[in-house]
Amino acid sequence: MEQQGIPFEVNALSAHRTPDAVETFAKEAKGRGIKVIIAGAGMAAALPGVIAASTPLPVIGVPIKGMLDGLDAMLSIIQMPPGIPVATVGVNGAQNAAILAAEMMALGDEAIARKVDAWKASLGEKIEKANRELGELKEYRFRC
Repeated sequence: MEQQGIPFEVNALSAHRTPDAVETFAKEAKGRGIKVIIAGAGMAAALPGVIAASTPLPVIGVPIKGMLDGLDAMLSIIQMPPGIPVATVGVNGAQNAAILAAEMMALGDEAIARKVDAWKASLGEKIEKANRELGELKEYRFRC
């Protein structure tokens, strides 16, 4: 989460087209200091599960909308065999995956925990601001 100052890396990998690269990435991730892996996948959505099978790190799967509005990808990600868990967020839910990853890391890092707390508090502030703006709009509308 760039806004939170949490370092991250981005890779283009395919469980079907670059299986060796996926396995290498997954096996070396912990040694590179990665704490949580977010893997987006569409259609067959094998990537999160393949990564989870090759690393002890938590993996969050993000089903990507494609065919069947992403339902096919979501079902593929959530139907993991026992012993190979993959957390799953909603279709195209990359932001929620990033927040969940930050929350996981916050369990062992007080600085990240403070950032997550502040960010979550800001969500309420955005709604309060929107309500104030709506109130102003209503007042304007009724005066006309």
